[in-house]
Amino acid sequence: MNPSISLQNGELVTILIEKKEAPFISLRWVLLITYVIVGIIPLLLMANTILHSIEEYFIEERKKELLSEANVIAGQLASYDFFVNETNQEALQEMILTTSQDEDFRVLILDSAARVVYDTGYEEVGKTYLLPEVLEALENKDIAKEQRDGTVYAAASIVGSGSQHDGVVLIADSLQDVSDTVGNIAGKAYFLLATLLVIVIIVMIVTSQLFTEPLKRMIQVIQKMAEGHLEQRIVVKNRTHNEIVDLALSCNHMADQLEKVESSRQQFVSNVSHELKTPLSSIKVLSESILLQEDVPKEMYVEFLHDINSEIDRMSAIINDLLTLVKLDQKEIPLNFAESDLNHMMEGIIKRLTPLADVKQIQMHYTKEKDVLAVVDEMKLTLAISNLVDNAVKYTPEGGSVQVTLDADHQNAFITVTDTGIGIPEEEVNRIFERFYRVDKTRDRETGGTGLGLSITYATVMMHNGSIKVNSKENEGTTMQVRIPLRQTHTAV
Repeated sequence: MNPSISLQNGELVTILIEKKEAPFISLRWVLLITYVIVGIIPLLLMANTILHSIEEYFIEERKKELLSEANVIAGQLASYDFFVNETNQEALQEMILTTSQDEDFRVLILDSAARVVYDTGYEEVGKTYLLPEVLEALENKDIAKEQRDGTVYAAASIVGSGSQHDGVVLIADSLQDVSDTVGNIAGKAYFLLATLLVIVIIVMIVTSQLFTEPLKRMIQVIQKMAEGHLEQRIVVKNRTHNEIVDLALSCNHMADQLEKVESSRQQFVSNVSHELKTPLSSIKVLSESILLQEDVPKEMYVEFLHDINSEIDRMSAIINDLLTLVKLDQKEIPLNFAESDLNHMMEGIIKRLTPLADVKQIQMHYTKEKDVLAVVDEMKLTLAISNLVDNAVKYTPEGGSVQVTLDADHQNAFITVTDTGIGIPEEEVNRIFERFYRVDKTRDRETGGTGLGLSITYATVMMHNGSIKVNSKENEGTTMQVRIPLRQTHTAV
């Protein structure tokens, strides 16, 4: 609906709102992106975490190594009284320089005032180093820390005689080799991840193709079915049984049912046309016979008009039954449920139909196994059961018998109608509740009726949440059993 706005001058302005369709997003890309997000990103995060842990491990190991070297040098300096005995200083400095060059790190020796007295780099001698590591070492707390510029400081105190802190050994080393090593590992790891990503994308494209192609074929078939080509079917090639195969089989089953419904609809229209055409043709023939004849006796007028009236009654009965079926299908006819005595109902049905049986010398027997009270719509159920008994009488030859039985258990009532009639061919048993279907095609005019009685019966029993079972042998007879729940789960339909 387009909203309209009325302006002050009386003009009516209609605002057209264009409804935008949701953009189409292929399921293939959804699957691909999902797997990349779920599969690759966690791997990337895990790789970064592992690389960070490896880097921390190498740094911690380097700290321990440098701190150990610092303690060794501090021990040697303390043993030879480096700050007191000048004769040993040159030899110790030579030893420290050699160690520094072999291990490729820088060594500084500071006195208790944090002044550099020796530097293997020969740059800081005489300067005061008030670094946190130096101050902590002077307090007898050996420490190694990573610096922001990518170096590591390891400081160990030099303890002289009398446990005095004579100075500090400070080792400075670069972490560039650690960074290079970790970077090399990271490069290989990211290359593997990139390779894995390519493999995952290829696998997912192939996998999504396997999933989406059958869906595309299903969509194409369903679209053709929607255009009226109900003969379309989905070809199932998969040897394995999975949800997509189930979906394809379900679509084919749906197509079978739709085709069956369409066939039934066409057959129904054909039957309706035939059933209505027959009385109309009779009316036309009768009326033309009267119109084309001159000086027709009054008795012939009366006879022809009587026949015309009979055909009109037949057409009215067909139309009324059709309207009843339509209303039953659309649940437009409410069921007035109330507790009823089914034995009383059955006795009334038998009493009304016994004269029809007597005309054909058919023995009508009614057996009540027990008193049965059930919540039903008695008027509509009476019509449904009457149709069954009436059919049993109509299709039973003269001298036959019809047996009607009422029984019940703790949940359901059972009404059984058994006759010794013409029976129903096995291949046609499932069709007897179709509209206008007749087992004996040659007797449709003799037996009367509209051909809709069993359809109305079936619809009525279904609305009572019941069921009908049919057991029949051709030329031997038919048994129909109606099951009706004693209590309904609802009070109206």
